[in-house]
Amino acid sequence: MDIYARPEEAGVKRLLAESGLTTADITAQHLHHFFGCGSEGRLEGVVGLELYGTVALLRSLAVAAAQRGLGLGSRLVEHAEGYARGKGVKSLYLLTTTAEAFFRARGYVRIPREDAPGAIEATGEFSGLCPVSSAFMVKHLEDNPH
Repeated sequence: MDIYARPEEAGVKRLLAESGLTTADITAQHLHHFFGCGSEGRLEGVVGLELYGTVALLRSLAVAAAQRGLGLGSRLVEHAEGYARGKGVKSLYLLTTTAEAFFRARGYVRIPREDAPGAIEATGEFSGLCPVSSAFMVKHLEDNPH
């Protein structure tokens, strides 16, 4: 299943909603750094990035229920990391309420919210869309070339 840039907004919102993730700030313009994959014209996986110079927020990782457990989420995260690295990102941050173990297995570590860079702290996800109880995690890409 090929990964492609800028998935269609309606499909992204549908998949995020089915996965229990917020769609409140998703717009067509926002999808500039989003990636999707699927077959037969149906979006089956999505991941997004918000780029802020050398830091970025990994967000909106969702895989259709029927496709879970097949490695699609890992492929999407690896693709997003490679894209971010190519854009000069050194540290990739995320917030999660349900996938801390998934991200830990991929090299992310939980850190205190107080350690968030200003650009990440100013995002909608950090400041209000994600619960305060969310795990805040980081992966330093320069330390992880693959």
